[in-house]
Amino acid sequence: MTRKQNILRGVVLAVGALVFLFPFYYMVIGSLQETPDPSVAGAFPNPANLTLANYGDINSRINLMQGLLNSGIFTGGVILCTVVFGVLVGYALAQLQWRGRGVTFALALLVQVVPFQLLMIPLYVMIARDYGLADNYVGMILPFAISSTAVIIFRQYFLQIPKELFDAARIDGAGELRILRRIALPLVRPALLTVVLLTFIGPWNEFLWPFLITKEASLQPLAVSLANYLSNVAATAANPFGAVLAGACVLAGPAVLLFILFQRHFVSNNIGSGVKG
Repeated sequence: MTRKQNILRGVVLAVGALVFLFPFYYMVIGSLQETPDPSVAGAFPNPANLTLANYGDINSRINLMQGLLNSGIFTGGVILCTVVFGVLVGYALAQLQWRGRGVTFALALLVQVVPFQLLMIPLYVMIARDYGLADNYVGMILPFAISSTAVIIFRQYFLQIPKELFDAARIDGAGELRILRRIALPLVRPALLTVVLLTFIGPWNEFLWPFLITKEASLQPLAVSLANYLSNVAATAANPFGAVLAGACVLAGPAVLLFILFQRHFVSNNIGSGVKG
């Protein structure tokens, strides 16, 4: 590749990065403005107009820490269930021989095309009325406990592991759970990290289901609390524009930090190197 092509590629990538990062930058700047300026010029504010008062204002109305805690419990429960069930089902689909394996995998693929909104009302009736889990963390987590996407990802990774590793372990008398824990999981670490990161974004930003299943403000995730603030309280705030953006920054912060910390782990291991010729 020539020097001109390298320069052109760098310019295009830089422009693309600026375009994608500008909304996030504008959100941060808007959250710090004492007097809101929604115009394009507001992206380059006067330093004298910058303050942290908006964060204090939004925190006094909806309790940011409680909202973050609820979001963390909801998201952590979903991630735990997704990883555990995804690993078990993915391993069974990839390495075990049992009747109905192909049909089960086909159903996992079929679930991908069924929108969650189509199932939301039946799920609400079942979980809230039949199980009595309204205003409950378990009720929030249950619809997201099993992810077909996670199952498919783990299945594909487990299929890449040479069967010789599993056969050798079985000959040595290891059970399937021991093989899964000692051999399979260490070799699919990229899949674990990928599933955790992909799963995190969904429940962390989820609004509709927690809003439907929870009425107690003390149990609502931060995304729901921000929506309630925008609908019911923002009109009485001194700077509702800045306060809402401050809450959005708090909501986006953990997700951004997580991706910054773990982006280098999105590299597939050469799992085939575990087999010696």
